[in-house]
Amino acid sequence: YISKYIKIEDFPETSEPVWILGKQFSALTEKDEILADVTSRLWFTYRKNFQPIGGTGPTSDTGWGCMLRCGQMILGQALICRHLGRDWTWSPGQRQRAEYISILNAFIDKKDSYYSIHQIAQMGVGEGKSIGQWYGPNTVAQVLKKLAVFDSRSRLAVHVAMDNTVVIEEIKRLCMPWLDFDRGACAASEEPREMNGALEGACALAEEETALWKPLVLLIPLRLGLSDINEAYFEPLKQCFMMPQSLGVIGGKPNSAHYFIGFVGHELIYLDPHTTQPAVDPNEDSQFPDDSYHCQHPPCRMHICELDPSIAAGFFCQTEDDFDDWCAQIRKVLKP
Repeated sequence: YISKYIKIEDFPETSEPVWILGKQFSALTEKDEILADVTSRLWFTYRKNFQPIGGTGPTSDTGWGCMLRCGQMILGQALICRHLGRDWTWSPGQRQRAEYISILNAFIDKKDSYYSIHQIAQMGVGEGKSIGQWYGPNTVAQVLKKLAVFDSRSRLAVHVAMDNTVVIEEIKRLCMPWLDFDRGACAASEEPREMNGALEGACALAEEETALWKPLVLLIPLRLGLSDINEAYFEPLKQCFMMPQSLGVIGGKPNSAHYFIGFVGHELIYLDPHTTQPAVDPNEDSQFPDDSYHCQHPPCRMHICELDPSIAAGFFCQTEDDFDDWCAQIRKVLKP
């Protein structure tokens, strides 16, 4: 089923800028660059014939897993920014970098992958969602926050900002847990005790890790209207896609969640998870055909007024400076 609002034709010939996850392109002179950038995003769709979830549950997520797949896409983009950088591009048919293979393996449809459909569906039970039930954007954000704790390689700090509020101090505590905020602005915590020649506690982390900041994934569930998006939010939402920290937006109605990655004019650009593909099994050295994890046709577009008002916006701050810069930009967006 393709709604009349969905356009899969080529990009429009327009002088208006195309914005994708904090990068600006020209639709007139940079079409190839636009398509290469979109194709480089991880595209997670419905899959079939994977191991039963929970041992005896579903072997496909067709019809119920679209928001879970959108959650995978927004977190996949965070991991790409974290390990490969925003400017990384995918080269089809080539042996891929080890960092990229590690990221993709975290999403393979198996029970022991960090962010697999199995893990998300089972962790959702604790959020009151039975396996096979549709998620809203807030539920998937809460589940990703819980799952990221187990991903020791990426060391992400995932924060879900509730009640339309980002508390700066909360985030700084989360991303710099080795600092003692109660004893002044940023007093370092008391000298760690040595035990058997090894440092104890938070300070036992590698020096480079304690010196700075745990990379932040900030997910902000929002309601931008009652049944339809309020026009007052059109421009602020578009400005979110213009920020270099942007991870995009997940949203949609039941059974039609999308991963929005940018805009051109009044049209949002998105990746659509509603395609069922066979599950993929990696071989022994974790390499596997990855073409099906990248959308290789021009992305879908829809008018911003068609967006369901219940969304979650995502941002990635690799450093404390990135977060401070994000705060300054958001203040500008919110100025009356």
